[in-house]
Amino acid sequence: ERPVIAGVYYNRLREGWFLSACPTVQYALGYREDEGTWWKHVLLLEDLEVQSPYNTYRHPGLPPGPIASPGLKAIRAAAFPAETDYHFFMVDCTKEDGSHLFAVTEEEHLANFNRCGGVITSP
Repeated sequence: ERPVIAGVYYNRLREGWFLSACPTVQYALGYREDEGTWWKHVLLLEDLEVQSPYNTYRHPGLPPGPIASPGLKAIRAAAFPAETDYHFFMVDCTKEDGSHLFAVTEEEHLANFNRCGGVITSP
C-alpha cells in the first residue's frame, strides 16, 4: 500500500491541501508517558491541534524536517507513487494487519470513519 499512500500525499500537495498526516502529529506529540510509547494508540481530535511546526494538520506543505528514517520500500513509494484519485485514507479497523481504507471524497472517508465507530487507531 505504500505507493498508494504516497499517491494520496502527492494528490493533496499538488492540489494545495494540507498534508494532514497523522504520523506528523504523532511525532509532534512526542513520548507518551501515560502509554509508555512514542506512538499513541488512538489519536483524538484535540491531538490534531498540537502546536508544532511538524503538525501538518495546522501547517501547510511538508514538515520542516524528517520524522523518521525511511526504509527502502518507503523511499521507492515516494519516488514512484501510485497514480490514484484517492485523497483520504485511514487504518482499516476491520483488520489487524495494518492495511488501510482509501477514499476519493470526504463523504467516502467519513463513511469509512463512521464504519470504524468514529475512532482512528494506529496499527
